[in-house]
Amino acid sequence: MPCAGRSILTWTSDSDIVGFDFGTAERVRRSDPGRTLARRADDHLPYIGDEASAGGPLLLDTCVYIDQLKGTAPDAVDRLMDIRIVNHSMVAVGELMFGLGQLREDDQRSPAVKAGIERLVRAMPEHRQLVPDADVIGRAAVLAGMLGRTQGYANDDKMKALNDCTLFLQTEKFGLTLLTANIAEFDVLLQVRPQGRVLLYRPVPARRAK
Repeated sequence: MPCAGRSILTWTSDSDIVGFDFGTAERVRRSDPGRTLARRADDHLPYIGDEASAGGPLLLDTCVYIDQLKGTAPDAVDRLMDIRIVNHSMVAVGELMFGLGQLREDDQRSPAVKAGIERLVRAMPEHRQLVPDADVIGRAAVLAGMLGRTQGYANDDKMKALNDCTLFLQTEKFGLTLLTANIAEFDVLLQVRPQGRVLLYRPVPARRAK
């Protein structure tokens, strides 16, 4: 696990980079459930609750940024991000920038959305931006393909599953905890790979935009 002050440049230096290995990626298939997994009851899932607690560093799912923009992130999420180290995956950044590209010039809401995305991205410290390496991408592709088959995902959901799996394996590789509101998707991933670390929350009615 990287120490608190270690930079992304150290994490991705030539000596640390793990190249793609077919065998390593293929071994992900050993966790194939062989059936469709059902969502578990809430009391089996790792929700953050009303009180944030100190702990290890976080990696944010894209929905966290969206809830910040919409003002639908609960207070416990804000407090958790205040007391823990927060890391940002380029997978989530890519999804935010995809949203930027979808904005219509003739939509009067677009300038405010653009400004919000820009504010969030520019606030991410460079040394807290994590780029998935070849090892993570390769294993995530196998995992997403496996879940696409067993869960019966539609084509659009298959691409989302690839991003979710990449985020999940990034947290696993660096000893982070993923913060997300995507309960059903990450419940499935936790059932397949219970060694992963995830904290779940539910969005609240819109109050104020960040």
